Amino acid sequence: MPLDKKTIINAIKEAKEKSKKRNFTQSVELILNLKDVDMKSPEGRIQERIELPHSSPEKLNKMCIIATGELALKAKKAKADLVIGKDELGGLAGKKKELRKIANEYSFFLAEAPLMPRVGKVLGPALGPRGKMPVPVPPTADISGLIKRYRKMILVRMRNYPVIRCRVGTESMKEEEIAENIEAVVRVIEGKLKRGMKNIKTVYLKMSMGAPVKVM
Repeated sequence: MPLDKKTIINAIKEAKEKSKKRNFTQSVELILNLKDVDMKSPEGRIQERIELPHSSPEKLNKMCIIATGELALKAKKAKADLVIGKDELGGLAGKKKELRKIANEYSFFLAEAPLMPRVGKVLGPALGPRGKMPVPVPPTADISGLIKRYRKMILVRMRNYPVIRCRVGTESMKEEEIAENIEAVVRVIEGKLKRGMKNIKTVYLKMSMGAPVKVM
């Protein structure tokens, strides 16, 4: 049974009401509990980058671009949060603390395709376990357009348990926008499951610091 938009909007309103006002903008989190999923099959290892229809200016993803020459210049012009060149990449080799900090601070990594073997060697140990391995892009890529797209993306990942938990917006966004983000995520997950919505046991919403509200 597909999720009804009106039901989602009511759940968002309830989640907001149940959460105390904080001195920061809280995220809205979606929790999907799955059932009858073989954790050893591909559907039990869901890992998807999903572009949300709407984003919040307060919670835009921080982007790290690994590139040289013109692509690096274009990335800086497009206001990438961090641009790592070939020399800087070499300088990071073996610096576990620095690599951990970069891996935690940035949401998505795009790397110039010819640099990927080196990127994998240097950044792989820090980014791999977090599901953040860089996406290779050609040297001629429209890096500005890619940065805009990835700023609105989320990484949806299922690990060890049949549960998916992800951020779908912030409390400052319109309920309608958050609902459309939720629908976008559910559509992708539904497409990855053998029995679609029948594999989704329950759906909950919550604010970062609030109590969960059942949607389905």
